[in-house]
Amino acid sequence: MSKSAFPDPADALSDPPGLIAVGGDLTSERLTDAYRHGIFPWFEAGQPILWWTPPTRAVIETSTFTPSRSLRQWLRRAPFRVELNTDFNRVIEGCRSHRMERDEGTWITEEMQSAYQTLHEQGLAHAISCYLGQELVGGLYGVGVGSLFCGESMFSRESNASKIAFAFLMKVCRLRGIDWVDCQLPNPHLMSLGAVEMPRQAFITLLHKRRDSPDPLKDLCGQFADYECDDLLVDTPVP
Repeated sequence: MSKSAFPDPADALSDPPGLIAVGGDLTSERLTDAYRHGIFPWFEAGQPILWWTPPTRAVIETSTFTPSRSLRQWLRRAPFRVELNTDFNRVIEGCRSHRMERDEGTWITEEMQSAYQTLHEQGLAHAISCYLGQELVGGLYGVGVGSLFCGESMFSRESNASKIAFAFLMKVCRLRGIDWVDCQLPNPHLMSLGAVEMPRQAFITLLHKRRDSPDPLKDLCGQFADYECDDLLVDTPVP
């Protein structure tokens, strides 16, 4: 790939921590360049596009993920159906609208939503959706960067729906050879799911070792439909 349009992540500002660039656009080429260098867009409506590479990253090693006891109990009786890459547009809209309904604000502007939908159409962004009957009640989406998955956002309209989507992500990644998931910024919820903090340079090193590998999820659109929640408790191959 040609030289990045972004500065070296080591040159990111310390105040605000991790800001590396302002402006540009959200084309697939720009987003791909950013993610390959440990950079992601995060801004609100009315702001210019802000690009970040935080000094401390939240990451999770998929082999270490174990559902909590309460989540394991929930998985055994969960009425949900979980699918991969069958409903990307509704998942990202769910993430956007759920935060707005709760007056939490959202960085998923219409421009961002359209940009990630285009990435998905190119096989570069993926979503896990969780259903109760035919109703979408939770899910998450993110970007594949070689054999690293970069999570973006999740939502839940029923108890534990997003946690079940996350547990499904961990299993699919582990079985498909994705050993690390980037969760971007540390927060208590992510840490409760098993994320740990990693310094920027250590994350960049990890990313560089994986970014040129094939994305194991790229050609799996729709292949995991009707995967049952209880299957997350055992290490059987995903069909």
